[in-house]
Amino acid sequence: MAALAAGPIIASPALAAPGDPARAGATTIEVVDGLPAFSGTITPLSAAARKAMTPSAWRKGCPVGLSSLRAVRVRYVGFDGRAQLGTIVVHRAHAERTVRAFRALYVARFPVRRIHPIERYRGSDDRSIDADNTSAFNCRRVTGGTGWSEHAYGRAIDLNPIENPYILGGRTSHKASERFLDRSRVRPGMAVEGSIAVKAFTHAGFRWGGRWTNPVDTQHFSTTGR
Repeated sequence: MAALAAGPIIASPALAAPGDPARAGATTIEVVDGLPAFSGTITPLSAAARKAMTPSAWRKGCPVGLSSLRAVRVRYVGFDGRAQLGTIVVHRAHAERTVRAFRALYVARFPVRRIHPIERYRGSDDRSIDADNTSAFNCRRVTGGTGWSEHAYGRAIDLNPIENPYILGGRTSHKASERFLDRSRVRPGMAVEGSIAVKAFTHAGFRWGGRWTNPVDTQHFSTTGR
């Protein structure tokens, strides 16, 4: 874990809608040595974002409306060690805890490949995984079932899905993830028991799919445990 540099405390502006239970607020931000200060903002979806999401990521009949979703823009550390900015879409009730989780990853310099809303990949979970994209909201059915996924409610996040595969019967459907099936050999970006990633999300109020048994969903963090 990187040492924290001495320096001023930075505050995030309050950008959430009035009365929103997940207001960004004036949050104290640690400054990480050699990197810009962490930033995390929460905003309602813009008209452009709503248009971009429809119909690939959201459509009529989805279990939550667009007005319930929030764009969470966070600074993260890429695999090259440099600070990047990404946007992830979650339900407004879980936006603040999402900022807390990504702030903890940033302070620890845990690498994240990229963070884009799922519409960048036309709503395709497979395309997003192949790009090793960290994402959240996607109005889709649960993998292997007919009910709504927790992603369709905006209460689940998939982190570095190549390094953290969905494992069923000891196998993964994504070839690039095959070398990460051995979870005992820990490499950058992996979420394993006791890791910074698992601690960051569980301390923020998420539960980890890596504790499931067949399937084991090592990329998956949800507020419900499903």
